[in-house]
Amino acid sequence: MTDIETPRLRAFAGGRRIGDILRLTMPGLLASVVVAIAATSLSEHYAAPVMLFALLLGMALNFLFEEGRCVAGINFAAKHVLRWSIALLGAQMTAADLGSLGVAPIGTMVAGVAVTIAFGALAAPLLGLDRRVGALTGGAVAICGASAALAIAAILPKTETSERDTAFTVIGVTALSTLAMIIYPAIAAALHFDHRAAGIFLGGTIHDVAQVAGAGFSISDETGHLATLTKLFRVLLLLPAVYVLGLMFAGGQSEGVRATPAIPGFLIGFAALAALNSLHAIPQAALPVLAQVSRWGLVVAIAALGMKTSIRAVAKLGFRPVLLLVAETLLLMLLVIAAITWLPG
Repeated sequence: MTDIETPRLRAFAGGRRIGDILRLTMPGLLASVVVAIAATSLSEHYAAPVMLFALLLGMALNFLFEEGRCVAGINFAAKHVLRWSIALLGAQMTAADLGSLGVAPIGTMVAGVAVTIAFGALAAPLLGLDRRVGALTGGAVAICGASAALAIAAILPKTETSERDTAFTVIGVTALSTLAMIIYPAIAAALHFDHRAAGIFLGGTIHDVAQVAGAGFSISDETGHLATLTKLFRVLLLLPAVYVLGLMFAGGQSEGVRATPAIPGFLIGFAALAALNSLHAIPQAALPVLAQVSRWGLVVAIAALGMKTSIRAVAKLGFRPVLLLVAETLLLMLLVIAAITWLPG
C-alpha cells in the first residue's frame, strides 16, 4: 500500500463507513501521535527543536511503515493531517502578511521555479537521461516536492519507464527535503539571516510543505509562518508550470495536453481562513486554539513522514538521477541565497 486512497477509504469522501476508516487508520495515527508526544517531551527537556525530534524518532520507527496495521494511518497523518494543519495556519495570517512578502521575494520564487525546471530539462541529456526526467525532477525540486512530481508526471508523455521515474523522483525529492529540513536552518544561521530572511530562504528552497514548516518553526514561530507563506506561493506556481510543461511535451503524446490539476484543497482552506482573518471574522479567542491544533498537527505529520522515510530505498537510487536532483537542489538554494543577499526587500 502506497497511499491512503484504498477502496474502503475512498468512502470517506462520501461520509460512508466512517467506522471502518477509523479502524483502518487508528493504529498508524496513534503511533504518529505517540511519537509527537515523545518529541514534544524531549524538546521541552533538552530545549531543542520539536520538529527535529519528531523526524528522527519517526525515522527510527520506519519498520512500522513497511507492512502491517500502521501503514494506512501513517499515510493518513503524513498526507491529510499535514494538509489540514497547513490550512489552519491560514488563520494566523492576513492579506497584510501576503503583501509583506514583497516584490523581490515573489520575483525570486518565480525565477527559481523557471530556472530550476529549465536547468533540469537541459542537464538531463548531458547525464544520459531523458529530458522528461529532467523536467519531472526539476519541477519537483522547484515547486512542492512529491505533489509536484505526481502532477507533472500526469501530463508528461507515457513511456516504459514513466512509473519508475516518478517513483524515483518521489523517493529522491522526499529524502532531499528531509535532509534540507535538518541542514538548511544551520545554513541560515551560518549566513546570519534574520527571521524574515531565514523564512524566505527556507520557504523558497525546501521541497515539501511539511519540511518547510518543520525547518521554519524549528527556528522561531515568525520564521515558520513566513517560510510557510513563501512555500505556499511556490505551490501556487504549480498550475502555470504544469500547463507550460504540458504544452512543451504535447507533441510526445497523441492525447494532447491534459487538464491542469485543481488547486490543492489545503491551499484553498489556507486562503479562505486568511481571508476570514483579514476581515476579522474569526473570533480572537479561537485564534490561539487554531494555532495549537495546527502546531500539534504539524508535529504529528512530521513524525509520520519520518516513519515513511526508508534509508534502504534511498540507497537503491541510481547515481545519475541522484546527481541531477542534487544539482537542481543546490542551484535553487544558491539562487535564493543570492537573491536574499543582493536584492532589496
